[in-house]
Amino acid sequence: MLASGGAVVTGVLSVLLWLLLALVALPVLVLALQVGAAWPRRSDGLPLQMPSAPEGQAPRIAVLVPAHDEAVVIARTVQRLRAALTPHDVLCVVADNCSDDTARLAREAGAQVVERFDAQRRGKGYALDHGVRHLAALEQAPDALLIIDADCTVATVGGLHGLARLALAQGRPVQALDLMHAPGGAGLKLRVAAFAWRVKNWARPLGALAMGWPCQLMGTGMAFPWAMARQMPLASGELVEDMQLGMALALTGTPPLFCPQVLVSSEFPDAASAVQSQRRRWEHGHLGMIVRHVPRLLGQAIARRDGRLLALALDLAVPPLALLVLLLLAVNALALVAALLGLGWAPPWAALACAALFALAMAMAWWGWGRAVVSARDLLCVPLYVLGKLPLYAGYLFKGKRQKEWVRTDRE
Repeated sequence: MLASGGAVVTGVLSVLLWLLLALVALPVLVLALQVGAAWPRRSDGLPLQMPSAPEGQAPRIAVLVPAHDEAVVIARTVQRLRAALTPHDVLCVVADNCSDDTARLAREAGAQVVERFDAQRRGKGYALDHGVRHLAALEQAPDALLIIDADCTVATVGGLHGLARLALAQGRPVQALDLMHAPGGAGLKLRVAAFAWRVKNWARPLGALAMGWPCQLMGTGMAFPWAMARQMPLASGELVEDMQLGMALALTGTPPLFCPQVLVSSEFPDAASAVQSQRRRWEHGHLGMIVRHVPRLLGQAIARRDGRLLALALDLAVPPLALLVLLLLAVNALALVAALLGLGWAPPWAALACAALFALAMAMAWWGWGRAVVSARDLLCVPLYVLGKLPLYAGYLFKGKRQKEWVRTDRE
Protein backbone atom coordinates (compact mmCIF):
# COMPACT_ATOMS: atom_id res chain seq x y z
CA MET A 1 0.00 0.00 0.00
CA LEU A 2 2.78 2.44 0.91
CA ALA A 3 4.57 1.71 -2.34
CA SER A 4 1.33 2.22 -4.27
CA GLY A 5 0.69 5.52 -2.51
CA GLY A 6 4.21 6.68 -3.26
CA ALA A 7 3.77 5.83 -6.93
CA VAL A 8 0.57 7.90 -7.07
CA VAL A 9 2.31 10.90 -5.50
CA THR A 10 5.23 10.53 -7.90
CA GLY A 11 2.86 10.34 -10.85
CA VAL A 12 0.96 13.46 -9.76
CA LEU A 13 4.18 15.42 -9.24
CA SER A 14 5.45 14.31 -12.64
CA VAL A 15 2.24 15.46 -14.35
CA LEU A 16 2.38 18.82 -12.56
CA LEU A 17 6.00 19.30 -13.57
CA TRP A 18 5.28 18.53 -17.22
CA LEU A 19 2.29 20.91 -17.12
CA LEU A 20 4.51 23.66 -15.75
CA LEU A 21 7.06 22.94 -18.45
CA ALA A 22 4.38 23.19 -21.13
CA LEU A 23 3.12 26.53 -19.77
CA VAL A 24 6.64 27.98 -20.00
CA ALA A 25 7.52 26.28 -23.29
CA LEU A 26 4.48 27.68 -25.13
CA PRO A 27 5.48 31.38 -24.95
CA VAL A 28 9.10 30.45 -25.70
CA LEU A 29 7.99 28.62 -28.84
CA VAL A 30 5.78 31.54 -29.94
CA LEU A 31 8.63 33.99 -29.38
CA ALA A 32 11.09 31.82 -31.32
CA LEU A 33 8.66 31.41 -34.22
CA GLN A 34 8.13 35.17 -34.45
CA VAL A 35 11.82 36.06 -34.32
CA GLY A 36 12.66 33.31 -36.80
CA ALA A 37 9.98 34.45 -39.24
CA ALA A 38 11.16 38.06 -38.93
CA TRP A 39 14.83 37.21 -39.46
CA PRO A 40 14.80 37.39 -43.31
CA ARG A 41 13.17 40.84 -43.07
CA ARG A 42 15.61 42.32 -40.54
CA SER A 43 17.15 45.68 -41.35
CA ASP A 44 19.89 47.79 -39.80
CA GLY A 45 18.01 50.95 -40.71
CA LEU A 46 14.51 52.18 -40.01
CA PRO A 47 11.76 52.89 -42.54
CA LEU A 48 11.65 56.54 -43.47
CA GLN A 49 9.09 56.73 -46.26
CA MET A 50 5.89 54.95 -47.19
CA PRO A 51 5.67 53.22 -50.57
CA SER A 52 4.11 55.34 -53.31
CA ALA A 53 0.39 55.79 -52.70
CA PRO A 54 -2.20 55.30 -55.46
CA GLU A 55 -3.37 58.44 -57.22
CA GLY A 56 -6.47 60.18 -55.96
CA GLN A 57 -7.48 62.44 -53.12
CA ALA A 58 -5.93 61.63 -49.77
CA PRO A 59 -8.39 60.39 -47.15
CA ARG A 60 -9.63 62.96 -44.66
CA ILE A 61 -8.13 61.95 -41.36
CA ALA A 62 -8.67 62.98 -37.77
CA VAL A 63 -5.65 62.74 -35.49
CA LEU A 64 -6.56 62.36 -31.83
CA VAL A 65 -3.94 63.17 -29.18
CA PRO A 66 -4.81 62.27 -25.57
CA ALA A 67 -2.87 64.54 -23.20
CA HIS A 68 -2.74 64.66 -19.40
CA ASP A 69 -0.45 67.42 -18.07
CA GLU A 70 1.73 67.38 -21.19
CA ALA A 71 2.68 71.06 -21.26
CA VAL A 72 6.35 70.14 -21.67
CA VAL A 73 5.85 68.45 -25.06
CA ILE A 74 2.40 69.26 -26.44
CA ALA A 75 3.25 72.36 -28.50
CA ARG A 76 6.10 70.62 -30.31
CA THR A 77 3.94 67.54 -30.96
CA VAL A 78 1.08 69.62 -32.39
CA GLN A 79 3.42 71.59 -34.66
CA ARG A 80 4.97 68.41 -36.06
CA LEU A 81 1.61 66.78 -36.66
CA ARG A 82 0.16 69.86 -38.34
CA ALA A 83 3.10 69.93 -40.75
CA ALA A 84 2.15 66.38 -41.87
CA LEU A 85 -1.57 67.12 -42.33
CA THR A 86 -3.59 68.73 -45.12
CA PRO A 87 -6.05 71.61 -44.63
CA HIS A 88 -9.05 69.26 -44.70
CA ASP A 89 -7.66 67.04 -41.91
CA VAL A 90 -8.49 67.49 -38.22
CA LEU A 91 -6.06 67.56 -35.30
CA CYS A 92 -7.75 67.26 -31.91
CA VAL A 93 -6.07 67.29 -28.50
CA VAL A 94 -8.00 65.95 -25.52
CA ALA A 95 -6.72 67.83 -22.47
CA ASP A 96 -7.71 65.23 -19.90
CA ASN A 97 -7.88 66.23 -16.22
CA CYS A 98 -5.04 68.70 -16.81
CA SER A 99 -3.73 70.96 -14.08
CA ASP A 100 -1.17 72.73 -16.29
CA ASP A 101 -1.18 74.74 -19.55
CA THR A 102 -1.63 71.77 -21.90
CA ALA A 103 -4.94 73.06 -23.33
CA ARG A 104 -3.71 76.62 -23.91
CA LEU A 105 -0.42 75.57 -25.49
CA ALA A 106 -2.16 73.09 -27.80
CA ARG A 107 -4.62 75.76 -29.00
CA GLU A 108 -1.83 78.25 -29.59
CA ALA A 109 0.03 75.62 -31.64
CA GLY A 110 -3.01 75.19 -33.90
CA ALA A 111 -4.95 72.18 -32.61
CA GLN A 112 -8.61 71.83 -31.80
CA VAL A 113 -8.80 71.25 -28.05
CA VAL A 114 -11.48 69.63 -25.94
CA GLU A 115 -11.09 69.55 -22.19
CA ARG A 116 -12.33 66.82 -19.90
CA PHE A 117 -12.53 66.85 -16.11
CA ASP A 118 -13.61 63.73 -14.26
CA ALA A 119 -11.74 62.78 -11.10
CA GLN A 120 -13.48 59.39 -10.86
CA ARG A 121 -13.02 58.07 -14.39
CA ARG A 122 -9.31 58.49 -15.02
CA GLY A 123 -7.25 56.94 -17.77
CA LYS A 124 -6.33 57.20 -21.42
CA GLY A 125 -9.32 55.14 -22.53
CA TYR A 126 -11.77 57.67 -21.12
CA ALA A 127 -9.88 60.51 -22.82
CA LEU A 128 -10.01 58.72 -26.18
CA ASP A 129 -13.73 58.05 -25.82
CA HIS A 130 -14.33 61.74 -25.09
CA GLY A 131 -12.33 62.76 -28.15
CA VAL A 132 -14.13 60.33 -30.48
CA ARG A 133 -17.52 61.63 -29.32
CA HIS A 134 -16.33 65.18 -30.04
CA LEU A 135 -15.21 64.22 -33.54
CA ALA A 136 -18.50 62.42 -34.19
CA ALA A 137 -20.34 65.70 -33.59
CA LEU A 138 -18.37 67.57 -36.29
CA GLU A 139 -20.24 68.65 -39.41
CA GLN A 140 -18.01 66.56 -41.70
CA ALA A 141 -16.90 63.17 -40.46
CA PRO A 142 -13.34 61.98 -41.19
CA ASP A 143 -12.59 58.90 -43.26
CA ALA A 144 -10.15 57.51 -40.71
CA LEU A 145 -9.07 58.07 -37.12
CA LEU A 146 -5.43 58.06 -35.99
CA ILE A 147 -4.29 58.03 -32.37
CA ILE A 148 -0.89 59.53 -31.53
CA ASP A 149 0.45 59.97 -27.99
CA ALA A 150 1.44 63.45 -26.86
CA ASP A 151 5.15 62.62 -26.57
CA CYS A 152 5.49 60.86 -29.95
CA THR A 153 7.04 61.84 -33.26
CA VAL A 154 5.88 60.37 -36.57
CA ALA A 155 9.21 59.98 -38.34
CA THR A 156 7.92 58.61 -41.65
CA VAL A 157 7.21 60.94 -44.55
CA GLY A 158 3.57 60.50 -45.53
CA GLY A 159 3.09 58.09 -42.64
CA LEU A 160 -0.19 59.47 -41.28
CA HIS A 161 -2.05 59.25 -44.57
CA GLY A 162 -0.31 55.97 -45.41
CA LEU A 163 -1.68 54.39 -42.24
CA ALA A 164 -5.13 55.77 -43.00
CA ARG A 165 -5.09 54.42 -46.56
CA LEU A 166 -4.05 50.98 -45.37
CA ALA A 167 -6.71 50.89 -42.66
CA LEU A 168 -9.41 51.87 -45.16
CA ALA A 169 -8.19 49.40 -47.77
CA GLN A 170 -8.05 46.51 -45.27
CA GLY A 171 -11.12 47.47 -43.26
CA ARG A 172 -9.26 46.78 -40.03
CA PRO A 173 -7.01 48.56 -37.50
CA VAL A 174 -3.43 49.26 -38.53
CA GLN A 175 -0.53 49.59 -36.09
CA ALA A 176 2.64 51.51 -36.94
CA LEU A 177 6.10 50.54 -35.71
CA ASP A 178 6.26 52.09 -32.23
CA LEU A 179 9.74 52.43 -30.72
CA MET A 180 11.00 54.01 -27.51
CA HIS A 181 14.59 55.20 -27.37
CA ALA A 182 16.92 55.54 -24.41
CA PRO A 183 18.11 59.16 -23.96
CA GLY A 184 21.74 59.95 -24.72
CA GLY A 185 24.02 58.76 -21.95
CA ALA A 186 21.35 56.46 -20.51
CA GLY A 187 22.39 53.70 -18.12
CA LEU A 188 22.24 49.96 -18.68
CA LYS A 189 18.65 49.56 -17.45
CA LEU A 190 17.24 51.95 -20.02
CA ARG A 191 19.36 50.50 -22.84
CA VAL A 192 18.20 46.98 -22.02
CA ALA A 193 14.62 48.26 -21.80
CA ALA A 194 15.02 49.79 -25.26
CA PHE A 195 16.24 46.42 -26.59
CA ALA A 196 13.30 44.59 -25.00
CA TRP A 197 10.98 47.18 -26.57
CA ARG A 198 12.47 46.46 -30.01
CA VAL A 199 11.89 42.74 -29.54
CA LYS A 200 8.29 43.25 -28.44
CA ASN A 201 7.24 46.02 -30.84
CA TRP A 202 9.45 45.38 -33.87
CA ALA A 203 10.89 41.87 -34.23
CA ARG A 204 7.88 39.96 -32.93
CA PRO A 205 5.14 41.80 -34.88
CA LEU A 206 7.34 41.72 -37.98
CA GLY A 207 7.52 37.95 -37.64
CA ALA A 208 3.78 37.80 -37.04
CA LEU A 209 3.23 39.78 -40.23
CA ALA A 210 5.46 37.39 -42.18
CA MET A 211 3.36 34.45 -40.92
CA GLY A 212 0.07 36.18 -41.70
CA TRP A 213 -0.69 36.77 -38.01
CA PRO A 214 -2.22 39.98 -36.63
CA CYS A 215 -0.43 42.11 -34.04
CA GLN A 216 -1.24 43.77 -30.74
CA LEU A 217 -2.23 47.42 -30.66
CA MET A 218 0.55 49.47 -29.03
CA GLY A 219 -1.25 52.60 -27.85
CA THR A 220 0.13 55.09 -30.37
CA GLY A 221 0.52 55.10 -34.15
CA MET A 222 -2.86 53.38 -34.53
CA ALA A 223 -5.25 53.94 -37.46
CA PHE A 224 -8.91 52.90 -37.76
CA PRO A 225 -11.60 53.33 -40.40
CA TRP A 226 -13.98 55.94 -39.01
CA ALA A 227 -17.00 53.63 -39.21
CA MET A 228 -15.13 51.29 -36.84
CA ALA A 229 -13.64 54.00 -34.63
CA ARG A 230 -16.92 55.62 -33.66
CA GLN A 231 -18.18 52.28 -32.29
CA MET A 232 -15.03 51.12 -30.48
CA PRO A 233 -15.26 50.32 -26.74
CA LEU A 234 -12.77 52.92 -25.52
CA ALA A 235 -14.07 54.18 -22.18
CA SER A 236 -12.11 52.24 -19.56
CA GLY A 237 -9.40 52.72 -16.97
CA GLU A 238 -7.54 49.59 -18.12
CA LEU A 239 -3.77 49.85 -17.53
CA VAL A 240 -3.06 48.56 -21.05
CA GLU A 241 -6.09 49.91 -22.88
CA ASP A 242 -4.38 49.30 -26.22
CA MET A 243 -4.12 45.54 -25.66
CA GLN A 244 -7.71 45.41 -24.46
CA LEU A 245 -8.94 47.29 -27.53
CA GLY A 246 -6.99 45.02 -29.87
CA MET A 247 -8.56 41.97 -28.25
CA ALA A 248 -12.05 43.45 -28.48
CA LEU A 249 -11.63 44.24 -32.18
CA ALA A 250 -10.16 40.79 -32.88
CA LEU A 251 -13.25 39.23 -31.32
CA THR A 252 -15.38 41.13 -33.84
CA GLY A 253 -13.34 39.71 -36.73
CA THR A 254 -11.06 42.72 -37.35
CA PRO A 255 -7.67 42.02 -35.72
CA PRO A 256 -4.95 44.68 -36.07
CA LEU A 257 -2.42 44.66 -38.93
CA PHE A 258 1.23 45.66 -38.46
CA CYS A 259 2.69 48.35 -40.75
CA PRO A 260 6.48 48.49 -40.20
CA GLN A 261 6.93 51.14 -42.91
CA VAL A 262 5.65 53.87 -40.56
CA LEU A 263 7.77 54.74 -37.53
CA VAL A 264 6.35 56.44 -34.44
CA SER A 265 8.93 57.09 -31.75
CA SER A 266 9.41 58.59 -28.30
CA GLU A 267 11.95 58.53 -25.47
CA PHE A 268 11.92 56.81 -22.12
CA PRO A 269 11.63 59.36 -19.30
CA ASP A 270 14.87 60.46 -17.65
CA ALA A 271 13.79 60.10 -14.03
CA ALA A 272 14.27 56.64 -12.51
CA SER A 273 11.01 56.95 -10.57
CA ALA A 274 9.10 57.75 -13.77
CA VAL A 275 10.63 54.76 -15.56
CA GLN A 276 9.70 52.48 -12.67
CA SER A 277 6.13 53.78 -12.59
CA GLN A 278 5.76 53.37 -16.35
CA ARG A 279 7.21 49.85 -16.30
CA ARG A 280 5.01 48.81 -13.36
CA ARG A 281 1.89 50.00 -15.17
CA TRP A 282 2.78 48.26 -18.46
CA GLU A 283 3.94 44.96 -17.01
CA HIS A 284 1.25 44.59 -14.33
CA GLY A 285 -1.30 45.47 -17.00
CA HIS A 286 0.15 42.86 -19.38
CA LEU A 287 0.12 40.18 -16.67
CA GLY A 288 -3.48 41.04 -15.88
CA MET A 289 -4.41 40.63 -19.54
CA ILE A 290 -2.71 37.21 -19.67
CA VAL A 291 -4.50 35.96 -16.55
CA ARG A 292 -7.93 37.34 -17.43
CA HIS A 293 -8.11 37.02 -21.21
CA VAL A 294 -5.77 34.39 -22.68
CA PRO A 295 -7.81 31.32 -21.60
CA ARG A 296 -11.04 32.91 -22.87
CA LEU A 297 -9.47 33.97 -26.17
CA LEU A 298 -8.00 30.52 -26.74
CA GLY A 299 -11.43 29.00 -26.10
CA GLN A 300 -13.11 31.46 -28.47
CA ALA A 301 -10.49 30.85 -31.18
CA ILE A 302 -10.94 27.09 -31.00
CA ALA A 303 -14.75 27.32 -30.89
CA ARG A 304 -14.82 29.65 -33.90
CA ARG A 305 -11.95 27.93 -35.71
CA ASP A 306 -10.43 31.39 -36.06
CA GLY A 307 -6.70 31.17 -36.79
CA ARG A 308 -6.07 34.91 -36.50
CA LEU A 309 -7.72 35.06 -33.06
CA LEU A 310 -5.67 32.03 -31.96
CA ALA A 311 -2.47 33.72 -33.17
CA LEU A 312 -3.30 36.91 -31.26
CA ALA A 313 -4.07 34.93 -28.09
CA LEU A 314 -0.74 33.09 -28.36
CA ASP A 315 1.08 36.39 -28.88
CA LEU A 316 -0.60 37.86 -25.80
CA ALA A 317 0.45 34.79 -23.79
CA VAL A 318 4.15 35.74 -24.12
CA PRO A 319 5.01 37.54 -20.85
CA PRO A 320 7.59 40.34 -20.51
CA LEU A 321 11.04 39.04 -21.41
CA ALA A 322 12.56 39.47 -17.95
CA LEU A 323 9.71 37.49 -16.39
CA LEU A 324 10.10 34.77 -19.02
CA VAL A 325 13.79 34.47 -18.11
CA LEU A 326 12.90 34.13 -14.43
CA LEU A 327 10.28 31.48 -15.23
CA LEU A 328 12.82 29.52 -17.30
CA LEU A 329 15.34 29.63 -14.47
CA ALA A 330 12.70 28.47 -11.98
CA VAL A 331 11.41 25.60 -14.11
CA ASN A 332 14.96 24.39 -14.85
CA ALA A 333 15.77 24.41 -11.13
CA LEU A 334 12.56 22.55 -10.27
CA ALA A 335 13.14 19.96 -12.97
CA LEU A 336 16.68 19.33 -11.73
CA VAL A 337 15.53 18.94 -8.11
CA ALA A 338 12.76 16.59 -9.25
CA ALA A 339 15.29 14.48 -11.16
CA LEU A 340 17.55 14.23 -8.12
CA LEU A 341 14.52 13.06 -6.11
CA GLY A 342 13.90 10.26 -8.58
CA LEU A 343 11.30 11.66 -11.01
CA GLY A 344 13.49 11.03 -14.04
CA TRP A 345 15.79 13.08 -16.24
CA ALA A 346 13.43 13.78 -19.11
CA PRO A 347 12.00 17.00 -17.54
CA PRO A 348 15.46 18.58 -16.95
CA TRP A 349 16.49 17.87 -20.54
CA ALA A 350 13.20 19.34 -21.81
CA ALA A 351 13.63 22.43 -19.62
CA LEU A 352 17.19 22.86 -20.82
CA ALA A 353 16.09 22.59 -24.46
CA CYS A 354 13.46 25.25 -23.80
CA ALA A 355 16.09 27.57 -22.30
CA ALA A 356 18.40 26.93 -25.25
CA LEU A 357 15.63 27.82 -27.73
CA PHE A 358 14.96 31.04 -25.84
CA ALA A 359 18.67 31.90 -25.82
CA LEU A 360 18.88 31.30 -29.58
CA ALA A 361 15.85 33.51 -30.22
CA MET A 362 17.31 36.30 -28.07
CA ALA A 363 20.68 36.04 -29.80
CA MET A 364 18.98 36.37 -33.19
CA ALA A 365 16.87 39.28 -31.94
CA TRP A 366 19.92 41.08 -30.59
CA TRP A 367 21.90 40.59 -33.80
CA GLY A 368 19.02 41.63 -36.02
CA TRP A 369 17.44 44.47 -34.02
CA GLY A 370 19.33 45.17 -30.81
CA ARG A 371 22.99 45.83 -31.57
CA ALA A 372 22.32 49.54 -32.02
CA VAL A 373 21.11 49.93 -28.44
CA VAL A 374 22.83 47.18 -26.42
CA SER A 375 26.47 46.14 -26.86
CA ALA A 376 27.80 42.61 -26.49
CA ARG A 377 29.44 43.68 -23.24
CA ASP A 378 26.10 44.99 -21.96
CA LEU A 379 24.59 41.54 -22.45
CA LEU A 380 26.85 40.18 -19.71
CA CYS A 381 25.04 42.44 -17.24
CA VAL A 382 21.52 41.46 -18.32
CA PRO A 383 21.17 38.84 -15.52
CA LEU A 384 21.51 41.65 -12.95
CA TYR A 385 18.81 43.61 -14.80
CA VAL A 386 16.51 40.59 -14.75
CA LEU A 387 17.06 39.94 -11.04
CA GLY A 388 16.40 43.62 -10.34
CA LYS A 389 12.87 43.18 -11.66
CA LEU A 390 11.96 40.49 -9.14
CA PRO A 391 10.25 42.99 -6.79
CA LEU A 392 8.10 44.28 -9.67
CA TYR A 393 6.78 40.81 -10.47
CA ALA A 394 6.49 39.81 -6.83
CA GLY A 395 4.34 42.90 -6.33
CA TYR A 396 1.81 41.55 -8.81
CA LEU A 397 1.23 38.49 -6.59
CA PHE A 398 0.01 40.69 -3.74
CA LYS A 399 -3.17 42.65 -4.39
CA GLY A 400 -2.06 45.44 -2.08
CA LYS A 401 1.01 46.10 -4.24
CA ARG A 402 -0.56 45.37 -7.61
CA GLN A 403 -0.97 48.31 -9.99
CA LYS A 404 -4.70 48.76 -10.52
CA GLU A 405 -5.21 52.33 -11.70
CA TRP A 406 -3.79 54.29 -14.59
CA VAL A 407 -1.01 56.69 -13.51
CA ARG A 408 0.57 59.30 -15.75
CA THR A 409 4.29 58.99 -16.52
CA ASP A 410 6.14 62.11 -15.44
CA ARG A 411 8.18 63.47 -18.38
CA GLU A 412 9.77 66.44 -16.68
